[in-house]
Amino acid sequence: MAIYLDHAATTPLHPEVLQAMIPYYTEHFGNPSSIHGYGRASRTALDRSRAAVSAAIGCSPADLLFTSGGTESNNTALYGIVKSHKEQRPHMITTVIEHHAVLHPAGRLEKMGCDVTYLPVDMTGLIRVEDIERAIRPETVLISVMYVNNEIGTIQPIEEIGRLARSRGIAFHVDAVQALGKIRIDLSKLQVDLMSFSAHKINGPKGVGALYYDSRHLHLTPQILGGSQERRQRAGTENVAGIVGFAKSLEIYNKMSDNYKELAIGCRSSMDAVFHEELGPEGFVVNGNPEHGVPHIYNVSFPGVHTETLLMSLDLEGIAAASGSACSSGSLELSHVLRAMQLPESVSGSAVRFSFGLGNSIDQIQTAARTTATIVKRLRK
Repeated sequence: MAIYLDHAATTPLHPEVLQAMIPYYTEHFGNPSSIHGYGRASRTALDRSRAAVSAAIGCSPADLLFTSGGTESNNTALYGIVKSHKEQRPHMITTVIEHHAVLHPAGRLEKMGCDVTYLPVDMTGLIRVEDIERAIRPETVLISVMYVNNEIGTIQPIEEIGRLARSRGIAFHVDAVQALGKIRIDLSKLQVDLMSFSAHKINGPKGVGALYYDSRHLHLTPQILGGSQERRQRAGTENVAGIVGFAKSLEIYNKMSDNYKELAIGCRSSMDAVFHEELGPEGFVVNGNPEHGVPHIYNVSFPGVHTETLLMSLDLEGIAAASGSACSSGSLELSHVLRAMQLPESVSGSAVRFSFGLGNSIDQIQTAARTTATIVKRLRK
């Protein structure tokens, strides 16, 4: 038995995505900057993919930079905006539950002279817009808030924050890595200035991402220098095969978004029902916001059980789950997200993240849930 329930960490490459990518490794392998036929074929694929991705998220192709993934996109957004205001001592606002791909650059920017305000969240991981409003100063140049939290699935009030930021003339960056493919994104209707994406969270290839930025109103200081690729904003030969795969994976997700949401809701409901049946309502705690959350991330605690012990036991049974961010799960540190939510240690220290995706079935989920419940009962003895 092998059941993969860690889709928030990464997803398997969709077969159609692989088939779309292969020709750009074997036949159309030219450098997009070359003027010969091989290069022109790659350039055509690059332009076509940029147009497809930008159309899917509601922005102009001129405002979309391809990157190596969500981490680079976040770094580019934060450094690019703050460094463009070096004539003053800039100030930025973010939250304590952001991905480390935002928190660590923010910490580095502090050492470089930027003031950073880290706002708290409530016990469901939700930010209060009024806290952001109170934190704004005359020198505030950037607000960075994730769309969907990668550990607990809480959806932040991006539309409200966007309206606030726009009314104050402050750049607003959104880490949408966990939102893409799960929430319909239309940048033409959102007051967002920068947004980060990653392909491997939507059954696309690893090593590919994108950054939307409003090039009409923002100056973004380039972070990677060299050639003139990506309109001189991001030097380096483009990963054409990966970018083609990104466009294909987003096309697949947009076509089946309703089916995917229905699958995720069914998986979550089935797991929750089994835990109620096997452990009782007092035997587990669901973390996150029940009204403002995505269904594909199900973070649950089993008080009296240690997270690492439970995860290892699940792995021995062929069930892949996680304790939180894949970038942090290799450590034994308590989740910074759950800690920021000020949950009791019995809850934060026993949390497991199950995340659902393509390839999962209700039968799989029920099997995984019953196996988890059996292990929890054994460990509690």
